Amino acid sequence: MTYYKYSDYLKKEYGEKVYKLTIGLPLTCPNRDGNVATGGCTFCGDEGAGHEVSDRTLSVPEQLLLNKDHISKKYKAKKFIAYFQNYSNTYNNPQDFEKYIRSAVIDDIVEIAVSTRPDCLTIEHLEVMKKVHDDTGINITVELGLQTVNYNTLKLINRGHSLAEFIEAVNNTKAYNFKVCVHLIPNLPYDSLDDVIESAKIVSALNIDFVKLHSLFLVKGTKMLKDVEDGVVSIGTVEDYKLRVKTFLSYLSKDISIQRVIGRAPKIDTTFVNWSTSWWKIRDEIENEMIDENIYQGIKCDYLNGSATKNKFM
Repeated sequence: MTYYKYSDYLKKEYGEKVYKLTIGLPLTCPNRDGNVATGGCTFCGDEGAGHEVSDRTLSVPEQLLLNKDHISKKYKAKKFIAYFQNYSNTYNNPQDFEKYIRSAVIDDIVEIAVSTRPDCLTIEHLEVMKKVHDDTGINITVELGLQTVNYNTLKLINRGHSLAEFIEAVNNTKAYNFKVCVHLIPNLPYDSLDDVIESAKIVSALNIDFVKLHSLFLVKGTKMLKDVEDGVVSIGTVEDYKLRVKTFLSYLSKDISIQRVIGRAPKIDTTFVNWSTSWWKIRDEIENEMIDENIYQGIKCDYLNGSATKNKFM
């Protein structure tokens, strides 16, 4: 096994294949509305990350049932995860947040995933999730957008938070026994391969449960696109991206499940997506190269648990 795939985790956890049903709420982000910044992340378009989200004017149950009907027919699926995907889903008051979360508890939903920013997750939101879990028994995962551990890069992409907020959000979430997924972009133009390695190390040290990797897209109307067009920054090659992913996985703890090694985006909103190559083709190339090069997840994860002492005295 080259890396611990999320599909394998889900089959072990729920006994069969499980599919995510995306949900969009009428929310925004604090670095868009002027709370901490304006303009959003330099790579993020007006629609955020929710290109797979259905009509946000529909209620949560309506969105779930619409998506569930489609996926059930296509894949004969029986179990689902209600995925609050777009923007920052805890950037609201805890009372409204609880209403949204509870409304996702419908038939065949075995888990709820809540995507948000590290600086938008309060103890009050975690208390709400605990209450919903205790009342319903449904599992809840918190997905945190980080993108990189390099605090200089976080500033350059107008992220609006630093690494510290992420660490606090992970520690608080873990204290409530919820699983944590982190989102990372290995090929941000300001990051080196050393930053990619450090991302793997910090994610491993924090006992993160899941990781989502996605390549940098160029979205219409974004500052990142303008910077690329003006020659301020450049996007590396697909070979560089694959190298970064393989390196990241080699330093990552083998116990962390990988939800994806590359993302996808609609061509209608972007000028650059995955080097004009199918996402699954790049994924397959990464996996095949890992086999050929004898690389597997965790092969270089030898830096934890007092490694200097262990290497000398144990």
